[in-house]
Amino acid sequence: MLVYLSNIASRGRREENGATAVEYGIMVALIAVVIIVAVTLLGGNLVETFNSSACAVKGGTWTSSAAATSTTSAVVGSCSK
Repeated sequence: MLVYLSNIASRGRREENGATAVEYGIMVALIAVVIIVAVTLLGGNLVETFNSSACAVKGGTWTSSAAATSTTSAVVGSCSK
């Protein structure tokens, strides 16, 4: 009887570890989705910010004009001193 209870207890521990691995996998997948969405939404703003900063380091003023294509939107601008 003691062996039977020991087998049930050890089987329960093994099943819990498997469930934990699945839960971590789901959490990693959700975090990846959030990161992809954030980068997609903020990508244009980041390009604009970096271009403006690079221009300011050179001592100029960044003037932007957004040009949209069929698949992506690119930030186009110029740096004038």
